[in-house]
Amino acid sequence: MTIKVLLVDDQALLRSAFRVLVDSEPDMRVVGEASDGAQAYELTRAERPDVVLMDIRMPGVDGLAGTRLISEDPELTDVRVVILTTFEVDDYVVQSLRNGASGFLGKGAEPDEMLNAIRIAAAGEALLSPVATKGLIAKFLAQGGSSADGGPGDRGSERLATLTGREREVLILVAGGLSNDGIAEQLEVSPLTVKTHVNRAMAKLGARDRSQLVVIAYESGLVRPRVQ
Repeated sequence: MTIKVLLVDDQALLRSAFRVLVDSEPDMRVVGEASDGAQAYELTRAERPDVVLMDIRMPGVDGLAGTRLISEDPELTDVRVVILTTFEVDDYVVQSLRNGASGFLGKGAEPDEMLNAIRIAAAGEALLSPVATKGLIAKFLAQGGSSADGGPGDRGSERLATLTGREREVLILVAGGLSNDGIAEQLEVSPLTVKTHVNRAMAKLGARDRSQLVVIAYESGLVRPRVQ
């Protein structure tokens, strides 16, 4: 099965480099390029990519707004948005996770890292470098980040009461950067059971994927960031 990828960046040279990298893989194909969030949304509707690599800072409609347009479209629920950023700790990155992005990737990532991130997102795991994602959110919240935008984190603090004890336990471990296999090993249950708990937690908390579960866990106070 070929993974369809949409490239979104206002720098044509960078898009060209990404295209060469992605198209060099036998299991991937670039289906389009966009220079801002609005064009990304239109191409996503037209081409139905599996993964959108979205730059976060672009003139016109930026990656934050573009991500929101894609994630809020009920016809695009299977599309995964991976945010490309130059900065490891960035308000916009956390906002993008709240708005439906599946994760983030530094523009300085090694080629193998980028290709692996695309495959993970396309597989539906929606989990890119869990430890890095956890660290990013923890640092941001420790610096005084708020959830005034009304994102999933706000709703999560009110809906934690709907979780069962096991779902809450699994949520804490997800926020700790553990994979389903890692959680299963720690709780001595099957990975399929963990996946069921994760899916139920996402449904109850209104989270699009695991990355948003991490945001909710921190913003609700269920997990607290370590301030170094």
